[in-house]
Amino acid sequence: MTENLEISRRRMLGTVGAAGAAGLALGAAGGAGVYAAAADSPSSGAGSPSSLGSTGEPFFAKHQAGITTPLQAKGHLVAFDLAPGAGRKEAAALMRRWSALAERLMAGEPTDGSAGRDTGVALDAGPSSLTLTFGFGAGFFDRTGLVGNRPPQLEPLPNFSADALDPKRSGGDLWVQIGANDGLVAFHALRAVQKEAGSAARVRWQMNGFNRTPGATSEPRTARNLMGQLDGTGNPKPSEADFDRRVFVPAGGPAALSWMANGSYVVMRRIRMLLDDWEKLALDKQEKVIGRRKSDGAPLTGGTETTELALDKTGPDGKFVIPDNAHARISAPEQNGGAAMLRRPFSYHDGIGQDGVPDAGLLFLCWQADPMRGFVPVQRKLDRGDALSPFLRHEASGLFAVPGGPSKGEYVGQRLLEG
Repeated sequence: MTENLEISRRRMLGTVGAAGAAGLALGAAGGAGVYAAAADSPSSGAGSPSSLGSTGEPFFAKHQAGITTPLQAKGHLVAFDLAPGAGRKEAAALMRRWSALAERLMAGEPTDGSAGRDTGVALDAGPSSLTLTFGFGAGFFDRTGLVGNRPPQLEPLPNFSADALDPKRSGGDLWVQIGANDGLVAFHALRAVQKEAGSAARVRWQMNGFNRTPGATSEPRTARNLMGQLDGTGNPKPSEADFDRRVFVPAGGPAALSWMANGSYVVMRRIRMLLDDWEKLALDKQEKVIGRRKSDGAPLTGGTETTELALDKTGPDGKFVIPDNAHARISAPEQNGGAAMLRRPFSYHDGIGQDGVPDAGLLFLCWQADPMRGFVPVQRKLDRGDALSPFLRHEASGLFAVPGGPSKGEYVGQRLLEG
């Protein structure tokens, strides 16, 4: 993996000197000092990008990029439906084109290997931690004649009481997640993916998101959502022994599903936050809804952000310090039979209506080895009494099978489409 990454970087940037290597070592976290220095030095159009721009992610890997990649500043989600008459042959050709495109773009190269046909949007930038992640929806298997290879994990999600789903912005045969630490790099990739779809597939829906830019804080921190809360504190950590078991599909399953080895399942939810209602709550009431301090994400029972919840702790009034219906309590793995998922969201803001209400919230993305053991049981429990639910509206939804990363010479999904 490291070798492929370094080859890609050299291909884009040439040999990196000692100062450049030090910048790359900062990774997606990005040092505040380095970022400030880059911002103070206008580009002359020559030389290598700053550490923020030069950081790259490998295309060829055990798992697709964009799953465990640190949160990126800009993101686009786009779903496609295969065009009428398109089937397995057309889908395979499309995935081959998209994969070749992703390999080039993630290395910081023009879309066609030269600047001739490239739009030029990202010519001045390096890879900027660009990732493209590809998945398949349930309908993809009907359209390609591969119903026998459709995982049972793609069964439709159950209905939830907070759902107000727009079918036009839900589902899809194919799904692409694009993330980068530069807005122009991310848009360049989105436009290239759309153009490369050609006549094989058409856009069903598309959404735009953002996170805090790496380097904007004094040190790497858990991201905040638009409610001001730290979002992702309880995520499983790659260092944990059971991380892979919870997030990725193991090898050795049924032969018809072997193409999903080292892959994952992603649930996408466009969750509108009713910010006007939320912001009317006093700080202490907001914290009781969540079960954590807003300032640092620590449990109301004390400690720091990473301190375990003391769910049995009571106050002088005999009531739980973390209320019965607090979001952190209800969603905690120990309250859900160990169910866990890797949250990797983007915030979104799609303008302010004539009534003055912002259309803003969370492009919720969670990754797991089995959504029926990850997202579904937790969401069912939240649906029955989460104090946060009155401030949320689920407006779009999707569930996609994301195969493992390709080996050198392969395209994403080849083991399914040519197996």
